[in-house]
Amino acid sequence: AVTNAAFDVSNKLYGLKYVKRDDIKAYHKDVNVYEVRRGDEDELVAIFLHDNFSRAHKSSGAWMSEYRTQTKNLPAGADPIEGIPIVSNNNNFAKGSGATLLSSDDSTTLFHEFGHGHHGMLSDATYEYLASTSVLKDFVELPSQLMEHWFEEPVVLKEHAKHYKTGEVVPDELLARLKAASLFNEGFATVEYTACALLDMAVHSLSEYGEDFDLSAFEKKYLAEIGMPQGIVMRHRPAHFAHLFASSSYASGYYVYQWAQVLDNDVFAAFQETGDVFDAATAERCRRFIYSAGNTVAPQDLFKAFRGRDPDTSFFLKNKGMA
Repeated sequence: AVTNAAFDVSNKLYGLKYVKRDDIKAYHKDVNVYEVRRGDEDELVAIFLHDNFSRAHKSSGAWMSEYRTQTKNLPAGADPIEGIPIVSNNNNFAKGSGATLLSSDDSTTLFHEFGHGHHGMLSDATYEYLASTSVLKDFVELPSQLMEHWFEEPVVLKEHAKHYKTGEVVPDELLARLKAASLFNEGFATVEYTACALLDMAVHSLSEYGEDFDLSAFEKKYLAEIGMPQGIVMRHRPAHFAHLFASSSYASGYYVYQWAQVLDNDVFAAFQETGDVFDAATAERCRRFIYSAGNTVAPQDLFKAFRGRDPDTSFFLKNKGMA
């Protein structure tokens, strides 16, 4: 049901249709393969692989990857299909013996990765190097976190959140409780995250590390300097902060998830302001400036092209219950 909900949202927003191809053999029997088509002419825009279940030897976590990135830069005489992206979403849900039931958090994860998937499937760049998710880290989490908003929409839940045995639609009372619970501990979560992001930038701002450098001591001193509340600890302590120190990819860039929340809340507000979260004109602007442009235009210019102004933090604060 959650996958169907994601496909339905994708169709209503961007006109994408998912045609399951059981005849295409994937690398594991649990992986579903889809042709992704768009428009009245059923134009093929992507091949999508949905690998949802955990299994032995599979990497943990959830991620989007590409076996082929969209491009128009093909040699003369090449089959145009060589420029069609092959995109996969990978999750680690526990597979049920019958129906597989997902928690609200797991469902949000599925929508999140599906947002990354759209960044690849809707890409419309000439060069592979500038296509899809090849954008600055400041921007790459916007398409994924933006998609999460539709899972929380009552109009989506009323259509797809049904009891797996009786078919009963999720009651309004339960939706209200879910909405209220979404703000629980937001102050705590925001502080613990922000502390990690600030410490990350502070560590990577050091020009030299002496042989006797003590990371734990640096952490303690820095948190005291920024006035870290005594009752809150960092979400990730430096010794196991693999997101930052395992590679250079996110080094000094942990802040991007929170910055993306500023952007995604602002972008979703544009849909809400129309009175229809599936407004066609807004969705087309979103496709063009958020999902399709890749790194062909500077991210701040793409945001301005979509919203007509710079980002506004008020939507972020409001949706966290802080304003």
